[in-house]
Amino acid sequence: MQYALLLYEDEAIYAQADAPSLETIIAAHQALAAQLAAEGVLRGGSGLKSSDTATTLRRSRGGDTLHDGPYAEAREQLGGFYLIDVPDLDAALAIAKRIPFPGDGTVEVRPIIDED
Repeated sequence: MQYALLLYEDEAIYAQADAPSLETIIAAHQALAAQLAAEGVLRGGSGLKSSDTATTLRRSRGGDTLHDGPYAEAREQLGGFYLIDVPDLDAALAIAKRIPFPGDGTVEVRPIIDED
């Protein structure tokens, strides 16, 4: 079964003097992606540019509006995702626990709709 592992973290941590650099955390993600590829479970994924580069389209009452940045004000922002193919939710959660964060973070584990 395929799962999306959606990574949420507070982008402000990268501006803190004692936080790991963005390059350090990217290297940790690249190492995890290489491990998951070697295990044969990685199907895709990517980091995302910071939330201030986002544009959100909101549809309400048949009309569309555009907003700069993420629509919801939140302490954590969507920072990237992994797409994995594993036997079950327990296997997906085991991988989610391996995801590196420079501080606190959240991994939302969501099954992909099977189109077959």
